[in-house]
Amino acid sequence: MATKTKKTQKAVEEKIAPAYKVAFPPELPANKRGKLSSKLFIMEVADPMGRPKAKDEWKDFREIEKIELKWEFCYKHSLGKYSKFFIELEKGNFYATKCPKCGTVWAMPRPVCANDLTICKWKKLTGKGTLVSYSISEFVPAFMKVKTPYVLAMVKLDGADTLFAHQLLGWKKREDIKTGMRVKVVYKKGPVGHPMQLMHFEPM
Repeated sequence: MATKTKKTQKAVEEKIAPAYKVAFPPELPANKRGKLSSKLFIMEVADPMGRPKAKDEWKDFREIEKIELKWEFCYKHSLGKYSKFFIELEKGNFYATKCPKCGTVWAMPRPVCANDLTICKWKKLTGKGTLVSYSISEFVPAFMKVKTPYVLAMVKLDGADTLFAHQLLGWKKREDIKTGMRVKVVYKKGPVGHPMQLMHFEPM
């Protein structure tokens, strides 16, 4: 059954694949875009299944228009009850929160304990911990503006009961990244745009 499914999938892929090799037309110059200044081009695409137009039930929707939109947003955002965490990061300190009732230490900090809804207290940690899990991404969204491969590390910080996720830098070979390895928080020296960029993890 599995072999038959694979053959069927391959047959479909062989039919669809050529249609994805689309030759896009050149973008229209600004004076040829008509009333829509963001228009790049209009073109008709073929049926991905390669069927003749008479048998293509989507034939009335094959004309597509590509546009270019440039958006810019500016937010003034309060960090609220999490502010101390970021204020201390800028000073080179790592703070978690501790529930005075159940004793759970939260990192990422929580103003209110998720276990019993008790208001937490701030607790300074050493910034050292153990790598519990990680993922390596070859591609990241353009807005992140980071080098690839990007390593997202899940770290159990010493003295904390939860995992903290952040970027792992300072490694040389992928083979060197292993669960159980010791890591530490490294604080950025230069100015950054986003408060989460004030720190990252590196191997100890």
